[in-house]
Amino acid sequence: MFKKRTLPQEEHDNSFWISYSDILSSLLIIILLVTVYVIYELMATKQNVVQNLEEITKAELVRKETLLDIQEKLKKEGLEVNVADNYSVLRIPESTLSFKSNTYNIPTQMGKDLANIGKTLLEELKENKRSEFFDTIFIEGHTDIRSSKRVMGNMGLSTFRAISVWNYWIKNVSKTYANIRNAKGDQLFSVSGYGESRPATQVQISEEDYKKNRRIDIRFTLRKPSSEDYNKVLKMFHEN
Repeated sequence: MFKKRTLPQEEHDNSFWISYSDILSSLLIIILLVTVYVIYELMATKQNVVQNLEEITKAELVRKETLLDIQEKLKKEGLEVNVADNYSVLRIPESTLSFKSNTYNIPTQMGKDLANIGKTLLEELKENKRSEFFDTIFIEGHTDIRSSKRVMGNMGLSTFRAISVWNYWIKNVSKTYANIRNAKGDQLFSVSGYGESRPATQVQISEEDYKKNRRIDIRFTLRKPSSEDYNKVLKMFHEN
């Protein structure tokens, strides 16, 4: 019969510490791998955030430049347009385009000026492919505070004013308006109506006040970065 061999106490203790050391070594390796992975992810995220910030900044500059160029060119032709809402809106004042109360038809005497605005806008969007920086360009219609008995009230009236401008440009400037696409392939131009909800003047008492609010705004919205980190960029701006 074989006799069971008993390990000396010292040998038993050494075996225990070797096993324990192996476990610690494995844990250390795992921790190092996790740390390297986290650092890599953080660096990649930081790089994406920086790229998105650069993309957003460039788009903001292109929008500002586009609106100011349109304003300057029209000014040389004696036409007034205003840049508003932090360089995101091209506002057509009542001196350039004004609707009669409760109507959405383009006044005949203002058609030529409206066509010039549409032509200049189209030229600037084609300049250096600026249209690729925008997601949507809204033709926005507005009304004064007096209620309308037309279908859908002031909201419907303002929308029809925007549609009238759109149709006028298609008919009298260029049919290519309908074919201009953004970077995603969607139609760039759209129309919207806000009724009396976004007044240009806080007080509306006189006829001049009413005229200033029966207006058209052209709003330029920017294309969002394609990266998943766009929301992180917005969060950074919000926190700062």
